[in-house]
Amino acid sequence: MNEFGIKAKDATIADLGLENVSVAYWNLNGAELVEETLIRGEGVLTDTGALAVDTGEFTGRSPKDKFVVLDEKTKETIWWGDVNFKFDAGKFDVLYNRICAYLAGKEVYVRDSYACADPAYRLNIRVVTEYPWSNLFANNLFLRPTQEEIMNFSPEWTIICAPGFRATPEIDGTRQHNFTVLNMTKKVILIGGSGYTGEIKKGIFSLLNYILPHEKGVLSMHCSANIGKDGDTAIFFGLSGTGKTTLSADPNRGLIGDDEHGWSNNGVFNFEGGCYAKCVDLTKEKEPEIFGAVKFGSLLENINFYENTSKVDFSNISKTENTRVSYPIHYIDNAIDPSMGNIPKNIFFLTCDAYGVLPPISKLTTGQAMYHFISGYTAKVAGTEMGITEPTLTFSACFGKVFLPLHPTKYAELLGKKLKENKVNVWLINTGWSGGAYGVGSRMKLSYTRSMITAALTGKLDSVKYEILPIFGLQTPIECADVPSDILNPRNTWRDRDAYDATANKLAASFVKNFEQYANAANDEIMAAAPKTDAVNA
Repeated sequence: MNEFGIKAKDATIADLGLENVSVAYWNLNGAELVEETLIRGEGVLTDTGALAVDTGEFTGRSPKDKFVVLDEKTKETIWWGDVNFKFDAGKFDVLYNRICAYLAGKEVYVRDSYACADPAYRLNIRVVTEYPWSNLFANNLFLRPTQEEIMNFSPEWTIICAPGFRATPEIDGTRQHNFTVLNMTKKVILIGGSGYTGEIKKGIFSLLNYILPHEKGVLSMHCSANIGKDGDTAIFFGLSGTGKTTLSADPNRGLIGDDEHGWSNNGVFNFEGGCYAKCVDLTKEKEPEIFGAVKFGSLLENINFYENTSKVDFSNISKTENTRVSYPIHYIDNAIDPSMGNIPKNIFFLTCDAYGVLPPISKLTTGQAMYHFISGYTAKVAGTEMGITEPTLTFSACFGKVFLPLHPTKYAELLGKKLKENKVNVWLINTGWSGGAYGVGSRMKLSYTRSMITAALTGKLDSVKYEILPIFGLQTPIECADVPSDILNPRNTWRDRDAYDATANKLAASFVKNFEQYANAANDEIMAAAPKTDAVNA
């Protein structure tokens, strides 16, 4: 066996049971990994120099094929159910050995990296991949040690990613041939049967969602974060389509990170060293920062080209709507280094309410913040997905239910504790409809939403008067700079006020129904913040 690249002084591939691989390439740089991919015929270069690959059968995550090993450590702590599926500890050992046997005689790529920009919570990760472009993804997304740090590197967690290995459910205990299995005791993540690189990223995010809140008292968050010139940190939560990426991208504020963060007693820190952005309909005009990051060293997934060219057609989604690009965070001009900020002053929950019920901006109490955090509400509209012909409710606990190893109330209570200790403002922002539901009303203007967020960030909403709206009990400002006052109370924007009341009650009932699954574990403060159906409007 030959070894190339920089590696820790005492590190050998045999430590992982992979002593029979033909070659182990250690810590190749981005250019070397691109070259390896091209030589193997697994990717091509675009006209901007980015590497483009196809991930094969899977072009997105497979949540039903993510497992956690059931053992003494996890049996009483994991939130078992439709998100976290149990995996037999004995089957894990069998699966591990079978992957090692599969990789025998093959080239593998080893990367030493880490998660968590705050040194106090740094998590060293060794990533072993079958494909060089999977290793490039890990190099882009995780934090990159210096050469000196690599020489003395000691991994705490290991990821083995073998997309070409197809599990046999009868032997391996999987649901089908693809899988992601987390072993919290042995500190290993196994990924197989899928080339979709997001499984690597979200595998680490899932384990940090376990380790940090459960063992360190740090709130892990699926959010973006930025920081102002005066050091004021802001956090943006939101499901797909709510504007999280767009609204957190502000040329007047530094980017801490776009997706995964922790909130410790010292402040906010990015888990990652890169970004994994959606590419559908990407243009320089709409997303200049992301568009400019699509260059040499970036990894494009499942895109299409204009015919007979190497120019990417970002509007072509014939392979998948989930076209993606990964790149190091320093490809974004206003990214800060290190990716850390102070205790947040403002938190924004973004929702696209297609029913036109929620106000464009409202201030939440701590109880309401915990309730809406657990709810994680937005609505999909016609045309966003196949089969959707009218607004469709979507609830995802903590704005990332599928990544939560612990019960959602654990994260919500930790959020509430931090809000009270630090007197943080929490705002609910509706980027959806006003003046009626989808099909009747109109989408909230982006310029208005930006003005409301700016007013919140600059403290201009601290001294204005608020009114409390019935049903949801939300505090809404009666005025906001550069925003027409008549849109701040959503009921006033409807021609038919009775229709608004009926729609608001219907949405409130959906909130209450969704929350039934969490009610037994929620405290009184959270439950008191639930919307009140059939409330009478003044």
